[in-house]
Amino acid sequence: MDATDAITEFLTTRRAKLTPAEVGLPDFGGRRRVPGLRREEVALVAGMSAEYYKRLERGNATGVSEAVIDGVSRALQLDDAEHAHLLDLIRAANVNAHPQPRRSTARRSQITEGLRQTIDAMSTVPVYVQNGRLDAVAANKLGRALYSVLFDDARPPANAARFLFLDPRAPSFYREWESQTRQIVAVLRAEAGRSPHDRQLSDLVGELSTRSDLFRKLWGAHDVREHRAGLKLLHHPVVGDLDLTFHAMDLASDRGLQMIVFSAEPGSATHERLQLLANWAETRAPLPH
Repeated sequence: MDATDAITEFLTTRRAKLTPAEVGLPDFGGRRRVPGLRREEVALVAGMSAEYYKRLERGNATGVSEAVIDGVSRALQLDDAEHAHLLDLIRAANVNAHPQPRRSTARRSQITEGLRQTIDAMSTVPVYVQNGRLDAVAANKLGRALYSVLFDDARPPANAARFLFLDPRAPSFYREWESQTRQIVAVLRAEAGRSPHDRQLSDLVGELSTRSDLFRKLWGAHDVREHRAGLKLLHHPVVGDLDLTFHAMDLASDRGLQMIVFSAEPGSATHERLQLLANWAETRAPLPH
């Protein structure tokens, strides 16, 4: 994934989302040749010369200071995830401009025995561990039962993005499937900025771009997002609808991995269905194809 091109595409798509009025500039009407802001308008709001901003948008990130990045982020109204992504892209472009021996960016594909014992001990809630590519690295028994449609049929490693876009069961499993597709692609796009030399990630993006028109369209939007907390609305094939709160935590002891813990409000229908799911997990056979 070329960091120079990524900077160009990311900044272009961000300024296309804004109008002059949204950044406090007058709009004198007339036909605009580009959607959203012009480069000169971004530069004006960011407090830099138009030529300097144009160089940055062409992917020339040499010597770009934090003050410049902050100015561009402010002008384009980037959120925290987008700001971090821009920093990652600029860092990668500078590394490419001054090549050093590359350290491996391979993402972890297994967990330590200590972490395994920890997630297994969390027996009353589903727990799921993934890496930045969204490979399923581990899960406790209830987590595997919750995502049985993902684990049962997948070639290892099971991957949430591959399931979401290529498995025909995904739209019924995710009750907000369209929203989930946008979120997953935005998470992968952020990971691509952090790990531009991850060959397995590039292969995954290439596969999904080839096999899914929707993925290819969403990938081209260059949206980025963090996956930290929220509500997951699922339809499990055995126990039915589940409204689950989730919290995702980066693991300091297992860098590159994220643990996601799901829970339900006590006394709710979802809480009762999680109990049924736990009972099923004790005796389950793989779901039929």
